Amino acid sequence: MADLSSFPITKKWPASNPDIIQLYSLPTPNGVKVSIALEELGLPYEPHRIEFGPEGVKSPEFVSLNPNGRIPAIIDPDGPGGKPIGLFESGAILIYLAEKTGKLIPADAAARYETICWVMFQMGGIGPMFGQFGHFYKFAADKVANNSYPMERYRDETKRLLSVLEGRLKDRRWIMGDEHTIADIATYPWVRGADVFYGGREVLDYAGFPAVTAWLERCLARPAAQKGLDIPAKA
Repeated sequence: MADLSSFPITKKWPASNPDIIQLYSLPTPNGVKVSIALEELGLPYEPHRIEFGPEGVKSPEFVSLNPNGRIPAIIDPDGPGGKPIGLFESGAILIYLAEKTGKLIPADAAARYETICWVMFQMGGIGPMFGQFGHFYKFAADKVANNSYPMERYRDETKRLLSVLEGRLKDRRWIMGDEHTIADIATYPWVRGADVFYGGREVLDYAGFPAVTAWLERCLARPAAQKGLDIPAKA
């Protein structure tokens, strides 16, 4: 049995089976990237629901694994050299899991780096900008009632990023063509979230991005998506 005692987080959220990957997360657009990838890969894992706030992501135990105090994070008891490893940042976790298994990322070196480019496009563009759009459109509308600039700025940037994705997906089934990869898994939870969670379908003109919406439907139809989008489940 793996010894995870060197990870303080396991004191607050004990592992029922320390021999499998421990996932610390919430079903947010960032969090479900990892649960979906684990489902796609068929890797056994144990999810732990980490709430926002001082008893969750800001607790000393969680911060010991991710100093930034954000989900998701994992512990893999079978890391490099067979030793346990703790990881944070969803994009880094996706790359790690893909390289660990040799799946969800092309074997060809050039295509592999192109896939990572699109993962970084999500991490540096789609995630932060969609999140800011959602914040000002759904959560802070009353705070900027007399100043439409913040919402308009992030709405327009979100639409610009959707147009980049639209251009990439035109005549492609997946971001990398015929192969479903971590680039898709990194991205579609945010495209879904801007609609389902933020209620932005109309203001973002999803109808104007037919390749994106068709791709999103294909992504959501996958069994791994249908399961992973609800993990970790509510208590």
